[in-house]
Amino acid sequence: MFRFSIRSSQTLALSRGLLLLLALTGAGGTVFGQAEHANPWAPTDPGPLPPIQSLSDGIWLKGDLHLHSRHSHDSSNNSEAKIIDFSKSVGMDFICITDHDNHVQGDVAHNTWIDPEFKSDSVLLLYGAEWTTTRGHGNIFSARPYDHQRLYDVRDQRDIVIGAVKKELGVHLSANHPSGKDHFGFSYDMVDSIEVWNSAVWPKNANAIMIWDDMLSSGRKLTGRGGSDSHHGTPDSPELATKNSYQREANYVGTPTTWVFAKARTLQAVVDALTNGRVAVSANPYGPRVEFYADLDGDGRMDMMMGDNAKPTGKPVTFRVQLAGKTIPGGDYTVSVVKNGDPFKTLKAEGATPAVEFTDTPASIGRTYYRVEVTGPQTAYPEVPKSMALSGNMIGLSNPIYFNFDPNF
Repeated sequence: MFRFSIRSSQTLALSRGLLLLLALTGAGGTVFGQAEHANPWAPTDPGPLPPIQSLSDGIWLKGDLHLHSRHSHDSSNNSEAKIIDFSKSVGMDFICITDHDNHVQGDVAHNTWIDPEFKSDSVLLLYGAEWTTTRGHGNIFSARPYDHQRLYDVRDQRDIVIGAVKKELGVHLSANHPSGKDHFGFSYDMVDSIEVWNSAVWPKNANAIMIWDDMLSSGRKLTGRGGSDSHHGTPDSPELATKNSYQREANYVGTPTTWVFAKARTLQAVVDALTNGRVAVSANPYGPRVEFYADLDGDGRMDMMMGDNAKPTGKPVTFRVQLAGKTIPGGDYTVSVVKNGDPFKTLKAEGATPAVEFTDTPASIGRTYYRVEVTGPQTAYPEVPKSMALSGNMIGLSNPIYFNFDPNF
């Protein structure tokens, strides 16, 4: 009996030791702490990426993606006809009248869209609204009428519910003025773009730019866009003139202007370009457009532009920034390059068509993105003269050129 007891104790101790060893051992038999922990989220090759659209397969179109008409209660003197006629007069190709949905209990279809003034023979009119919720505001963009009431009805539900409805409707959801009083308090995983430049007042967008860089740095291929958020048209009475004339003269259609490189001059092509990130923003419709390109294979020809996503070759990439449109002769234009959320280079764009090039080598493994901002002398906007002072020296910005980003985000 005594000898059996000794053996039983030894067996129990051995069993406990084996269990402890197994608990401290990884799948390969290495004790934790003695080898580097394998991170399943470490940077890897994202796999095949979609082919890049030809740089010649498209047309630049300009517009405003955040406008309020009289169907928003705080914009009673701004009719759709005024907005559309003004947009036509300054050469806009597209606009989206985004009235507050909570002012009509979600029924934008029988207010903004059914208005007899919602028509144009030259300006593309996107279907949309400002999704106005307790957790912030967003804009909907669509090439065709959709059931906005469904999005309004789930405005205070969980993100997973809202995201499912948005996906079923097949619309583009954009985060509006993401910081401040009417911030965007939803998940950025369910949006397609973010309003990084709201109104003519450029300095107030610093936090929006910071949020955008945060989202890009965390792997979201998220388009940055602009929107004037204008509410007031030309005043029709002395009372309205006193109250609203400054807003009309300082912040109206096109302050700022969003440019898209679309495959065609159609509503769907505008939405597709916005989703794909082939987008730039300028201070006004007459100001120069920022164009951003990259020569990936070193053959001397640009084969990528903003919004494009490619695999690095391991060799240096040449990037080109140029200003297209009306610039100030001899103007001092400064290009600020942002790489992965941090300042990277500051360059001067010079020449009759101001341009500059720089070279860098994106990481072979892991994400890299580059975007640019351009400052300099403002091009005049006579129809909205006070906007120039509010925009300061901010001329325009590009969307990023991406390397190794997951195409599904």
